[in-house]
Amino acid sequence: MTNLIWLEYKIQIRDRLKMFALKILQLSEMIPNSERGRILNNQLTKSGTSVYANYRAALRSRSRAEFFSKLSIVVEEADETEMWLDLMMDSGILNNIFTKEVHSESMELLKIFASMRKRVSK
Repeated sequence: MTNLIWLEYKIQIRDRLKMFALKILQLSEMIPNSERGRILNNQLTKSGTSVYANYRAALRSRSRAEFFSKLSIVVEEADETEMWLDLMMDSGILNNIFTKEVHSESMELLKIFASMRKRVSK
């Protein structure tokens, strides 16, 4: 991949992550206001929006090593987000089509970041 193509790819992922964060915020409005719902909502909203924030920080990295380090945080936050979504659906707190779509997107993003991190580590 040339540097220009790699840069364009990273920008496309950034834009996709912004849409994902917006979907997380939209989903947070649907979660019931029960004690369990509030706990999951708080955790999901934090980790789901953090993926976008940390990826933006990774894009501002000053070195390949710093990019790798920040990307590792993105992978952790994406994994946590997927876990909260999975738990929310399996617990029956919120298990609708939109939640399943957001969960599917979270798994795709996690795979992208894990692959990107592997590529950067070489």
